[in-house]
Amino acid sequence: MRREPATGNVQTADTAAQPRPRYDLVAWRRRIPLLTSFIPMNNCSQAPQLDITRAAAEAYLDSWNDAGMDWDAWMAEAHRAKEVFARLINASPDEIAVSSSVSEATASLAGALDLSGARCKVVVSEAEFPSVGHVWLAHKKFGLGVDWVPVREGTVHLDDYESAVDEHTLLVSACHGYYQSGFVQDVTAIARLAHERGAMVYVDAYQTMGVEPIDVKAMDIDFLASGNLKYLLGVPGIAFLYVRPELLEKLHPAVTGWFGRENPFAFTIKELTWAPTAARFDTGTPPVINAYISRAGMEVIEEIGVDAINEWTRVLSARLVEGGLARGFSLHGTGDPRRKTPSTAFLCPGDSHAVEALLRRRGVIAAARGPVIRLAPHFYSTLEECDAALDALLAVLEEDLPAGLAEHVHKGGHV
Repeated sequence: MRREPATGNVQTADTAAQPRPRYDLVAWRRRIPLLTSFIPMNNCSQAPQLDITRAAAEAYLDSWNDAGMDWDAWMAEAHRAKEVFARLINASPDEIAVSSSVSEATASLAGALDLSGARCKVVVSEAEFPSVGHVWLAHKKFGLGVDWVPVREGTVHLDDYESAVDEHTLLVSACHGYYQSGFVQDVTAIARLAHERGAMVYVDAYQTMGVEPIDVKAMDIDFLASGNLKYLLGVPGIAFLYVRPELLEKLHPAVTGWFGRENPFAFTIKELTWAPTAARFDTGTPPVINAYISRAGMEVIEEIGVDAINEWTRVLSARLVEGGLARGFSLHGTGDPRRKTPSTAFLCPGDSHAVEALLRRRGVIAAARGPVIRLAPHFYSTLEECDAALDALLAVLEEDLPAGLAEHVHKGGHV
């Protein structure tokens, strides 16, 4: 039987003295249907659906059904999604390209780099999501050198960038948040180091967009990408790429398509007329329904405010770290909420995916990655839910795994 999740009512007598967010938590929770049956602690992997994101999807479906094709409205919606993403990172819509994934955005950037000079190396942190590392490795056949900055006990040290970035470095690829442990890198310091040594910097912000304040101008970032299915409350199939405008004229991506042209509707098959904006990194027809949903999700983040979300998720993160250690769990990465995303990773004995499945049976949706199970709350989460998730994890580790259910799950059985 599935365990009923906590109600999240922070106004009870027992919890009246506990910290609360600046926004109306209860009102926002009413707009997330999943909360009636589960405790979602997998926001580092997939955010739940809100009434507003569902309505956005239905708006596209209604348009498609009623008009058959409303191309101008659909393209305008894709542009509105760019606008909201731009506002969240203090950029202009002309500095934003739309893509299908961070993998595609990274490949577009990699194929646009000039490797003909002495600078033909990328320095990559081992904290990158594998897709990003795979893109850089795939470009070795074009002459790209790849050097690695190590992960040490779930964190990355700035000193290791000091050792790796040299006169041959063209680009530093440094994620903002490490997907496995939640560790947040100081990308401002990394960008400063890279620029001092003549290199550019690329940031994958998939694990931080929506919960960590990001200002690409203040951070002096050259390129930044993020998808939308995690803390931005969207779905798979869409991502955005920021490109520093001063660099555009030198960048000609090999991963391209008709929307990367100066005038896509000129249909000039024999000419590569590059768009003067970051739209030159657009490829084919944009993912329209995904743009509807992602725009709606990002507008929720914008309405609540990233600063307010960051403030509350740090409280939740501290609760998970303290409660996990009190229950005897082994933390992976830093326990300082100021240096991590809302995701808290605990080392798992055996198969972490089995633990994930067993937690779902107890009403908690978590996210396994390698040797860890990740508990990642969001703006709508409560302290009670953090406690309930930790209790469920303790029960899985002490009761379910010893009972042999993990082996059953690993072999594909249903629990």
